[in-house]
Amino acid sequence: MEEKELETTAEETAAEETTEVKAGQRQRSRKRKIETVQEQPQSEWKEQVIQVRRVTKVVKGGKKLSFRAIVVVGNQKGQVGIGCAKAAEVVVAIQKAVADGRKNLVEVPIFKKTIPHKITGKSGAGAVFLRPASEGTGVIAGGAVRAVLEYAGIENILAKSLGSKSPLNAANATLNALKALEPFKDAAKKRGISVKEMLN
Repeated sequence: MEEKELETTAEETAAEETTEVKAGQRQRSRKRKIETVQEQPQSEWKEQVIQVRRVTKVVKGGKKLSFRAIVVVGNQKGQVGIGCAKAAEVVVAIQKAVADGRKNLVEVPIFKKTIPHKITGKSGAGAVFLRPASEGTGVIAGGAVRAVLEYAGIENILAKSLGSKSPLNAANATLNALKALEPFKDAAKKRGISVKEMLN
C-alpha cells in the first residue's frame, strides 16, 4: 500500500511540474507576442479616402460594374500625392489608389507653415485659388482641397474652390497649384538679390 501511495504521489508531483512548465511557457509566449506588437514602428505616411464611387463600363455583353477610389497620401512634412484606381472590390480599389498616390508624390515648398505666395491651380473644369495666411488662421478649405492641404503639412492657408465641384478635379487642381509654387530662394536667384532683400 505504501508503495502504491508513493507511486501516486510521484505521478501527482510529475503532473504538477508539467502543468507549471506549460503555464510558464504560455506566459513567455504571451510576453513575446506583446513585445512583437509593441516593436512595430508606425509609418510616417498617412492616407485618407476622399471618395468611393460605383462606376459602370459598357461592354459587349452588357454593363461591367466596378468601384473607383480617390485617396490622398502624405507625410505632413511637405510631400503629398493623389491616387485614383478602379477595381471590382472596394478594398482592392483603395489599396491600388494608395500605391498610385505614393508613385505620384509632389514636393511642397512650405514657408512659416503656409505657402510662399498666392496661386490658382486648374484641372478640367475645376479651379482652386490658394492664398497664404497668418499664424493661427488654420486651414480654411473644404472637402478634397482641405485633405490635400492638411496632408501636405500646411497649417495656415485660405482656399476657395471654383468651377467644378468634382472631388477628383478639386484635388488635382490643388495638387497642380502646389506643384507650381516657387520658393523664395529660386525667385531671389532669378532676380539676382538675396532672400532678405526680396522679403523687405
